Amino acid sequence: MPNVEELHHLGPGRKGSHWESDSLAAPDGDVWDLMVIGGGTAGIVAAKTAARLGASVLLVECQRTGGDCLWTGCVPSKSLLSAAHAATDARRATRFGVHVEEIRVDFAEVMQHVQSSIATIEPVDSPASLREAGASVYRGEARFAGSDTAVVNGSKVRFRQAILATGAAPVVPPIAGLSTANMCTNESIFDIDELPGRLLVLGGGSIGCELGQAFSRLGSRVTIVEAEQRLLVNEDEDGAEAVTAALVDDGVDIRTGVSLSEVRQESAGEIATLGDGSTVGFDLILVAVGRRPRTDDLGLTQAGVETDERGFVKVDARLRTTNRRISAAGDLTGHPQFTHTAGVHGSIAASNAVLGLRRTVRRDVVPRVTFTQPEIASFGVGIQEALDRGWRLQTVLHDEVDRAVAEVNQNGFTRLIFDDKGHIAGATIVGPRAGESLAELVLAKRQGIKASALVGSMHAYPTYSDGVWKAAINEVEQRLDGQVVKSAGRALLWMRRKWMSVNARG
Repeated sequence: MPNVEELHHLGPGRKGSHWESDSLAAPDGDVWDLMVIGGGTAGIVAAKTAARLGASVLLVECQRTGGDCLWTGCVPSKSLLSAAHAATDARRATRFGVHVEEIRVDFAEVMQHVQSSIATIEPVDSPASLREAGASVYRGEARFAGSDTAVVNGSKVRFRQAILATGAAPVVPPIAGLSTANMCTNESIFDIDELPGRLLVLGGGSIGCELGQAFSRLGSRVTIVEAEQRLLVNEDEDGAEAVTAALVDDGVDIRTGVSLSEVRQESAGEIATLGDGSTVGFDLILVAVGRRPRTDDLGLTQAGVETDERGFVKVDARLRTTNRRISAAGDLTGHPQFTHTAGVHGSIAASNAVLGLRRTVRRDVVPRVTFTQPEIASFGVGIQEALDRGWRLQTVLHDEVDRAVAEVNQNGFTRLIFDDKGHIAGATIVGPRAGESLAELVLAKRQGIKASALVGSMHAYPTYSDGVWKAAINEVEQRLDGQVVKSAGRALLWMRRKWMSVNARG
């Protein structure tokens, strides 16, 4: 198997459509209304939004438009997961009385499916689609030369406003032997053409869990190493335990509370030594321990743009940097690193820059989903913070959800957090399509909707969102059991009886 990092060093531009650059000259005069640096989700949304508002827009991208989501993140990973889940569903179909005689995974065909998904979606993010929206696109390296000036491939470009949207890159820790090992990140793992017999995953976050489960289900022997005491440390502990149990059931060897100390080559192959002295043999190691902002060589100092101690660009609630002419959007801001965050950032930053609006970002309504089986979807306040504030948790196990029972898929739950006034403050859902079930709760939080409104909204039956409805019912019932509410109810009932009595005599 070739070293996939060597493949990746060919550069992300090796795939995707070739495109010609537009002129760097602004259409009206010598100043662009908006210059966007970076052609991922944040940059694309920002450029299209501003262009549709009538601004002259120049987007500069050094490799290919589409960003991590299209090429190395959401699209390929979910395509790979769909194949992996299909294989496991076939193996487990006997629980429905369906017997599949032979299950064979052709990894080359799986990867063809992954690349086909990318190719199908790519035109939406292409330079042609940006031009259709009214933006100009230039392929090159951009670097700020002043507060309102950038140099692109040696040519000076002036702008009234600019948006930084260069994203983030995988972190590769300085571990002895790692850089020379057969190592990959999420940016290069989709280039492999052979299923690794033994895959070592460094990192037990969303990327590590998703790809670890995918490769295990496709036939690799997978080991996940996580320095924290459990997987998915940013998620509800019960939800993380459900995902961990599923991974173990899939045959994944999970090592938590231990770090990777060294990687070395032996006669039997490559060996990883862990902090506790144990060893793990592997054919390929996937590094998934976090991401760092892509802010090198952008001339931020010359532009008066400050970064924090981790290198993320400092922004205010309106996504403005310390240079009020320049905003930042997406992963390089230090906000949650999701495609949907980047998209919303791009829209807010562009409309603020072009129209002078004062739209702000809300970080309390950012949903997150780990697309394992089961999925774990969440947002808002966590359990410990809720308990510290004296807020209520309502949990519905999915053996109470009829759709889960019908599909023999009861190993999940829906947990809603309500503040002291009955408003949605956060949620965790574990189960099939949990991310879809979360959507109405994010809206409820954003609009300040109470449990009673959720209860009063008719929910289709039987669906997994029945868990949301039942959790809301539990909250309403408990609030009605309160002494104040009971007293008020008795008073109203007494008044109602009196009124009916008087009217009956009349």
